[in-house]
Amino acid sequence: MTFDLKTALKYIILLVIGIGVLYLAFKGQDLGRIWVEIKSANFFWVILSSIIVWLAHVLRALRWQMLYKSIQYKVSFWNAYHAVMIGYLANLALPRFGEIGRCSVIHKAEKVPMFASIGTVITERLFDVLVLLLTGLAILIFQYNIVADFLYNTIYLSLANKLQSLNYFWLIGIFFLFLLLIVGTVYFLRKKFSKKFLRIFVSLRQGFGSYGKLKNKPLFLLYTFGIWSFYFLSMYTAFFAIESTSALGLNAAFTAIVFSGFAMVAPVQGGIGVFHWMVGQSLVLYGLAFKDGLAYATIIHSSQVLLILILGSLSLFLVLTKKRVK
Repeated sequence: MTFDLKTALKYIILLVIGIGVLYLAFKGQDLGRIWVEIKSANFFWVILSSIIVWLAHVLRALRWQMLYKSIQYKVSFWNAYHAVMIGYLANLALPRFGEIGRCSVIHKAEKVPMFASIGTVITERLFDVLVLLLTGLAILIFQYNIVADFLYNTIYLSLANKLQSLNYFWLIGIFFLFLLLIVGTVYFLRKKFSKKFLRIFVSLRQGFGSYGKLKNKPLFLLYTFGIWSFYFLSMYTAFFAIESTSALGLNAAFTAIVFSGFAMVAPVQGGIGVFHWMVGQSLVLYGLAFKDGLAYATIIHSSQVLLILILGSLSLFLVLTKKRVK
């Protein structure tokens, strides 16, 4: 009961933080004008943007299916797809819970060991992080004059001021305490559950090795490129939904997708607040008013959340009503 209460409090705190960031993003803005701009949006482009994002989810399911096949687990495309959509749905309620949730769906539907699935998820997420870092590096190289001031004034100076006010002895102490806790936990698990711990380790190692065993690595990389290309196209096509962003070009979409990618890393349900602020700030770099950037971010975030609510709920219904594999 205590654990459940602590977990619930943690997620409530994260949600409150997200709402707080959302409040700070919209604080001082003309909410009436933002709402007028949202209402006047051309929803053809919003729907097209949502369809493109859905195609990225389809490619993610196909890519994940390849990793299972490489470690000799035959997972159907539809089970992989439903698991991906249910995972996104779970992330709207509990941040980072979606990865565990979709592994659980595959475990129940296809009887794949849970930790083998987790290993494959971590593997594909590492490739996503790599793409995000490479695109961020590309922005620094090719659009340095645009993002340099933002990184220095908004990010670097803010962090430097906060770090100067911290006591480094406390930071060092917390770090070593955290390290000791990890070592102690691993030792305890190995001592008390040695056989079970070994099975978990073997399953995880199997999932981690899934990419190395792929027979068609170029196709896996092509899927990865396709996923991020669709994210980029979704961001770009949504520019045409409102007049203020319709003149923005490919460079702005490229920067916005990187900023939004880092925003979604934040442990907040659905990236609420953080996504709005980051995307709004990314468009300010290209001469857009922050209120217009917020209107755009609200439109694209809301459309993607609605897509997940509808398709994720449909996938959950289909999985729950489907007969399980014996």
